[in-house]
Amino acid sequence: MKTVAYVLSAGAGAFGALILYRDKYVSVNYKGTEQLLGKTCVITGSNSGIGKEVARDFAQRGARVVMACRDIKKCELARDEIINETNNTNVVCYECDLASIESIKSFALRFNTEEKYLHILVNNAGIMWHPQKLTKDGFELHLGVNYLGHFLLTNLLIDKLAKCSPSRVVNLTSAAHKRGVIDFDDLNMSKKVYNAKYAYEQSELARVLFTREFCRRFSDKGVTSYAVHPGIVRSNISQYTIDNSIISGTIIGPFMSAFMKSSKTGAQNVIYCALDKSIENECGKYYSDLTESKPSKEALNDANAKRLWAISERWTRLK
Repeated sequence: MKTVAYVLSAGAGAFGALILYRDKYVSVNYKGTEQLLGKTCVITGSNSGIGKEVARDFAQRGARVVMACRDIKKCELARDEIINETNNTNVVCYECDLASIESIKSFALRFNTEEKYLHILVNNAGIMWHPQKLTKDGFELHLGVNYLGHFLLTNLLIDKLAKCSPSRVVNLTSAAHKRGVIDFDDLNMSKKVYNAKYAYEQSELARVLFTREFCRRFSDKGVTSYAVHPGIVRSNISQYTIDNSIISGTIIGPFMSAFMKSSKTGAQNVIYCALDKSIENECGKYYSDLTESKPSKEALNDANAKRLWAISERWTRLK
């Protein structure tokens, strides 16, 4: 029994050392000291994970933070935690379900009516490898939540962003976009056997294309956009990956956590793209670890970006 205890103790020590090494030497932290007093920021999916850490950081810098979340009760719990930690009471919750055009439009109407400013929009919310499901409007869930919902939300807030220029839109995506293909013949993935992995990769590629096309259309209004890969982060998005079974969730998951970024570390690249002055003219670029990175060849296809935008306008009934 003593031998087993020694082995377990040594294993726990090694695991802890890996975590400390990862956070101290592997992780890249944004050290900018920008203050956000008088600035208003919107962050989708900010009741947990990366979004919550971004909201916390912005609140610490003095911003008015609007947490746009589907689950308003979880949002309120996260908001109260952020207020208690930062002493910034200017943090509010707005309900916004990105799987519903009606909910997105209701959010935008409320925001545009009640809020005077919008300086930073962080399109953070997302799902990964979810079983096949449609949004309330009939879109494949990954495409609907990860891309189309944010496409509509951003366009409905563009006037407020332009009014507060220079302003920024930060779109979270993933290195998985490099394996993605926009299937214009079957965007909704209804004509063939469903594959959640392919659906996720397509939606992440769509976010990068959206970022580039947004710049072509709106950079002259003083609104810049950036695509951000936060790294491999252990957060709620792993529900249908490493946490989808007892074995992987309790054994494999904790081990892999030693090699994954924390939500706080994953948030650093988002904060960098939202605040750093050195990239204020780098609209449409793709960033990883606080550095511009090269996206996939597909992500640089401007013809596809324009075509996807036109389809998105029709599908979301923007036009």
